[in-house]
Amino acid sequence: MPCPATFALPAPIQDDFHGLAPARWRVETERPAQSRVATEQGRLIMDTAAGMTVWLNQPLGGAYRIEFLRQVLVAGQPNDRPSDMNVFWGAHEPGLAALLPRDGALASYDSMVCWYVGMGGNGNSTTRFRYYDGSGARQMLGETLGPAHLLEPGRIYRIAIEVSATHTAYWVDGVRVFEQPLAGLPRPGYFGWRSVWSRQAISRFSVQAL
Repeated sequence: MPCPATFALPAPIQDDFHGLAPARWRVETERPAQSRVATEQGRLIMDTAAGMTVWLNQPLGGAYRIEFLRQVLVAGQPNDRPSDMNVFWGAHEPGLAALLPRDGALASYDSMVCWYVGMGGNGNSTTRFRYYDGSGARQMLGETLGPAHLLEPGRIYRIAIEVSATHTAYWVDGVRVFEQPLAGLPRPGYFGWRSVWSRQAISRFSVQAL
């Protein structure tokens, strides 16, 4: 559904993670006793023993660009594993204004409408672009299996996501990895970082209108 022409990003969003603002970020995790989300040295740390999503707690609409740095940490801690540097965007519930709460398990998100990139999924063997249509189907829009698009432990990746009236795209270090054409602006939706059994650091988060 096209979004109303009057709905656009009201102002740039930025977070340097000098603290975790509960009004801005919402955490869903399968194993809260073995997982944590914290801020350290200007970074958001996702340390998760199972599925976890950290949502920006406001919808994004109009044409916009999301940017951040993201790093998979592997240094011998219990949840360290080079896998699942994932992300949702444009997420919404059919017929509802806000997202329903979920338990962090991937299957619980099947009823949403959204785009999803799983970078280094399946034990760091696949990088895939999917569209969730709200029916439980996860339509495959793209896949790359080459080592250039899998995860290197400790490497700091510069990620960008664009949404406009003509396309949505996912960029890594200035290279457009995935793109889907669009026929008009999509409905406003939510953005979230996603991972499964890993420890990751995120910094320099921003959202700008295009």
